[in-house]
Amino acid sequence: METATALRSSFSTCVIRPSNSTDFGRARNRSVAFATGSNKRFSSFSNLRVGVRSVSLRSKKNRTSSIKASLSSDSSENDAPIAPLQLESPIGQFLSQILVSHPHLVPAAVEQQLEQLQTDRDAQMQNEEPSVTSTDLVLYKRIAEVKANERKTALEEILYALVVQKFMDANISLIPSVTPSRSASFKPVDAWPKQDEKLELLHSPEALEMIQNHLSLILGNRIDDSTSIAEISKLRVGQVYAASVMYGYFLKRVDQRFQLEKTTKILPEGIEKENSNIQQHASGDERVPSSNGSSQTHPEVTSWSELPNSGGFGQALKPSRLRNYVMSFDGESLQRYATIRSKEAVSIIEKHTEALFGRPEIVITPEGTVDSSKDEVIKISFGGLRRLVLEAVTFGSFLWDVESYVDSRYHFVAN
Repeated sequence: METATALRSSFSTCVIRPSNSTDFGRARNRSVAFATGSNKRFSSFSNLRVGVRSVSLRSKKNRTSSIKASLSSDSSENDAPIAPLQLESPIGQFLSQILVSHPHLVPAAVEQQLEQLQTDRDAQMQNEEPSVTSTDLVLYKRIAEVKANERKTALEEILYALVVQKFMDANISLIPSVTPSRSASFKPVDAWPKQDEKLELLHSPEALEMIQNHLSLILGNRIDDSTSIAEISKLRVGQVYAASVMYGYFLKRVDQRFQLEKTTKILPEGIEKENSNIQQHASGDERVPSSNGSSQTHPEVTSWSELPNSGGFGQALKPSRLRNYVMSFDGESLQRYATIRSKEAVSIIEKHTEALFGRPEIVITPEGTVDSSKDEVIKISFGGLRRLVLEAVTFGSFLWDVESYVDSRYHFVAN
């Protein structure tokens, strides 16, 4: 029940811990990084050059359409990039081309690629291990491991392409990068079109109430101030973005169940009534559930409270039906819902965050403290921060949707 108590106090901004305990802020080689992806610079889909490829896409009704997708990196067009993360596998690069040229064909292309991945996985499982020599066995296992990693990478990039397509369907452009890049023109967050209303319309009224609480806890009394500029650590902004992605994933998961029970009229008694007892003031000692069922201090809350002119966290969290509903969960249910189900989804969050904010250069000192002297500081308005958080929550919501969709066709989510 410790987890339940923790989430009841602050689930409006909880960092949902993945089941494989991947940590966005963990030290590696005495440095802290957002993600465990490669050090290659991530560019946008619009910088890809893969050539021309003709592919037949088959639907369930045996209708076949042939398309050609081609994109050149030396194109003179100044179109905005559609996503910050460059997809590297052959499947990912192909889907990147389709996203640019024929986005409506992405689902059909994904289904075909998932069928091929399933065929490859089945074929590998049917192959018997060699029993001749230990050398042959080691080689066999190494080949099988390489193929499994290739399928995992392809699956991650399929998930990412589907998330990007959902943003495109909603006519919302993802912010490509928060910092300048040598390979692409740079626009600060504040220079991108204001799309807050579009992002809010993608969520149910109940989920939107929770999102507003999330924004209130992060921005404090600056939530309605869209013009004031703050100098903020890029690491802290990245942490809040990643936490908001995971919060959006959690929120969509519980909201889906809430909407189903509301439709079938089996909601627990009292959920529809606003309980004034749950209204509380957020503090810098918010507690959040972790993967092992214990609680820990929310790193983003304490970091964000140090921002200049942030106004602190004086905003009260408003009661809502969905908030009451989540508070009715027992500890085991909370732990289950507060877990990202697949390693692939965790990896996508890491890579997308790193592509958006870059890899921070932060060193752990011999005393065990964080030396943030090299941490880059960026200037951004509170309106830009709001846009980033809304995008992150929506990204997490979409990630839950596409993970469920892909798993229904290619089972990869652990029970």
